[in-house]
Amino acid sequence: MRSSKIVLSMLSILGLCVLTQRVTSQTAAQDKRIVIAASTVLDGKGRVLHDTHIVIERSKIVRIDAKAGPVDYDLGGLTVLPGWIDAHAHITWIFGKDGKNAGMGGTSPEDTYKAASNAWLTLMAGFTTIQSPGSPNDIPLRDAIATGILPGPRILTAAEPLIGRGEQSGTPDEIRAYVRKQKEAGADLIKIFASQSIRQGGGMTLSQEQLSAACDEARKQGLRTLVHAYKDAVRAATLAGCTEIEHGTLATDDDLKLMAEKGTYLDPQAGLVIENYLLNKEKYIGTPGYTAEGFAAMEKILPMNHELVQHAMKISGLKVVFGTDAVAGAHGRNAEEFIDRVRDCGVDPMVAMVSANSLGAEALGMANQIGSIAPGLQADIIALDGDPLKDIAAVRRVVFVMKGGTVFKNAARSAIPVQAGVQP
Repeated sequence: MRSSKIVLSMLSILGLCVLTQRVTSQTAAQDKRIVIAASTVLDGKGRVLHDTHIVIERSKIVRIDAKAGPVDYDLGGLTVLPGWIDAHAHITWIFGKDGKNAGMGGTSPEDTYKAASNAWLTLMAGFTTIQSPGSPNDIPLRDAIATGILPGPRILTAAEPLIGRGEQSGTPDEIRAYVRKQKEAGADLIKIFASQSIRQGGGMTLSQEQLSAACDEARKQGLRTLVHAYKDAVRAATLAGCTEIEHGTLATDDDLKLMAEKGTYLDPQAGLVIENYLLNKEKYIGTPGYTAEGFAAMEKILPMNHELVQHAMKISGLKVVFGTDAVAGAHGRNAEEFIDRVRDCGVDPMVAMVSANSLGAEALGMANQIGSIAPGLQADIIALDGDPLKDIAAVRRVVFVMKGGTVFKNAARSAIPVQAGVQP
């Protein structure tokens, strides 16, 4: 955890220049009653509200009341909805000084600043909560945001993932000990690699017994499990009682039906992650894990991912959440995954929105805190210039962002400028 301590020190230094201003503004916002006027509200559960007001006190929504006033933020003409939840993003993954893929383990000042920038871009894109499974560097960034040192989305992270290496991964008892170690390190969940990368064929890397031990121990520790799984590993992880399957490419309809039966969440990627790799090919190729053969495989895999989402949406009762697997080059563009799902996979736009709102919150075990516009929940509220139910490209036009009762973006009324190239 030495590298995490270095990153924490750098984040603390980075935050000093803005801490006083941020704490003052947040305190003022949290002490004030805020009323938002909205002509169209997607409540996060599939309902549409019209011509109403959202009343906020401190960090929470206290009531929905069309007669409440005075109005502090008039979002008439926009589409208002809960802040989005990305169930799978790698927030500390960056490009290095040479412009090439540097992964998510960097500890230099420049690495730290870039990770903080990723968090800002993600928040400005309308994502108020993310799950970032896979790096100890996530922990200090998570904590810096939670304490108000830096602006960014609420982060849940897995610390060190359990990487499947067959027998080298350990006995079931050793794997249980590894899971307990991650909880002690501050993990919010356990990430498990039960398959190779799909670029390498996606073969299983953990046995059924190893997977069952990992997911059972996580449950005993009160932690959820996210499993990187393709092909046969999808069924194995489902049978092991794991919480959520990441990716899932080449799963059969029978596998998906079993997931629905067991209540296992599916987090497929319809396009953004591969599109981002292809867009930034020269920055990735030649770095660990990225070969010419791997890129050729990704071009073939993209339509397979579309097919998986199409099949998944036809399985009754299957809980399909929204996750992007955003890595370097994709932060702040997370909403492109909505467009891929609707345009390329035929997902209903409202279903796509709910997957990143109430259903995403349920998968995170946070349905009583986030994911809906309802009394008692956190005031995570965004607004779009346009209606995503009619034009899914409206997800690119986030003009208002409130997280926990604090406004971070109000480009629609020019209260603050659009930052870092993110379009309003």
